[in-house]
Amino acid sequence: MKIERQIMSLLIHGKKTATELSISLGNEYSRCPDDLARVLNQMRKKGLIHGEFSNERSTWVFWVISKED
Repeated sequence: MKIERQIMSLLIHGKKTATELSISLGNEYSRCPDDLARVLNQMRKKGLIHGEFSNERSTWVFWVISKED
């Protein structure tokens, strides 16, 4: 999927929230805020990315799974 490649290229630089990803993606997922959250969760379940709740940031953060993980 095109959006998965875009997300992974953004996450290569470190952990990001869904809001930060949404801003970086521009209008790609502006029609419904839940669309991006759904894609991120699906990618996490497929094992393409990691995701966890950050108490420090009070939201979920996501990052690319490196070959060392």
